Amino acid sequence: MRRPVDSKTLAILLLLPLAAVPQQTGIVRQGDRFVRDFHGTAPAGRRLRINAHGPVSVQAGAGGGISYTVHLSVRARTEAEARSVMQHYNVRVAPQGEWVVLTAPGGPVISTVIVKAPRLDQLVVSTSDGAVEAGGVEGSLDVDTGAGELSADRIGGDCKLVTGGGDIRVGTVGGGLRCSSGAGKIQVGTVRGAAVLETVGGDITAADVGGTVRAETGGGGIHIIKAGGAVSAGTVGGQIVVDSASGVVTARNMAGPVKVGAAWGVQCESGSGGINVSNIAGGMRVSTSLGNIMASLLAGKLADSYLATGNGDITVYIPSNVGVNVRAQNDLADSTRRIAVEFPGVRVRRQGRLIVAEGPVNGGGPLLQLSATVGTIFIRKQPQR
Repeated sequence: MRRPVDSKTLAILLLLPLAAVPQQTGIVRQGDRFVRDFHGTAPAGRRLRINAHGPVSVQAGAGGGISYTVHLSVRARTEAEARSVMQHYNVRVAPQGEWVVLTAPGGPVISTVIVKAPRLDQLVVSTSDGAVEAGGVEGSLDVDTGAGELSADRIGGDCKLVTGGGDIRVGTVGGGLRCSSGAGKIQVGTVRGAAVLETVGGDITAADVGGTVRAETGGGGIHIIKAGGAVSAGTVGGQIVVDSASGVVTARNMAGPVKVGAAWGVQCESGSGGINVSNIAGGMRVSTSLGNIMASLLAGKLADSYLATGNGDITVYIPSNVGVNVRAQNDLADSTRRIAVEFPGVRVRRQGRLIVAEGPVNGGGPLLQLSATVGTIFIRKQPQR
């Protein structure tokens, strides 16, 4: 005996056909292309997945249900030819477990998807080619495009953005962030969690990251304004700047300068370029083949430090409340003036072809080693602020 269908189930069944069969407009010619729009709605779902073959735009947090427009475009000589191509393509919207899945056609047809949705706990967008824009997602966002610019803002959870080539722009993210681009700039606003930012070529900028930061670019500058943890930054060529980090800054630059405004420690290597580190409360290991090094210490958990340049000057500023033991040497120096010291406890002397300086500063403490081959080493008192 067939069981009767209750009213709730009947309501769902009545809605599903409307979601599966979107309304479509007639074919219109625009230049050398023919276009057709599909409009439709779907029952509200907390998880949305979009499979597309062109640009995608999603704005969440608006309305009580999911509404969408899919703009199809195909190059054809006549309307009949365009109609013959488009009749094989359709927009499919269907529930799959906890997900609502929208699939737009590919092949010779270019599709542009525009979606407005209510509250979303999860949004996943995958497109073979095209820019993607998403905003207002309360939960996580995962975007993958073969090529195109990516833009995300007001994301409540974790956010992952991957493009084969194109700029990435991020506003605010409540969780962690991962960005990867085959070629393009990465610009990040505020991220509450950790951030991983990678591009084959292009500048990377992050304003405020609550956790650790890893930034890598094949060619371009890196600027991290504020990080709530350690920072790892690397570039083949371009300036690396970290204004403030609540952790150790590790920087690798093949050809360019490095500047750290404040950190709990620094590990820095540069093939050619000056290095400027200030307000360093921990240990330092800094080296450059060609360029000047300037460093200022800060009272804190000091550790042994090493600064070396193959060709350039080294200048270290030591405040009155920081004690270290200095051991400095200058190769190929022509006189003892190649090491200039403002602390009487540090003695400068010649040792063969080397100029050497050793002694305690402010009562002594961790070892501060300085090494230069060509240039002058300056060990100075930190000016009073």
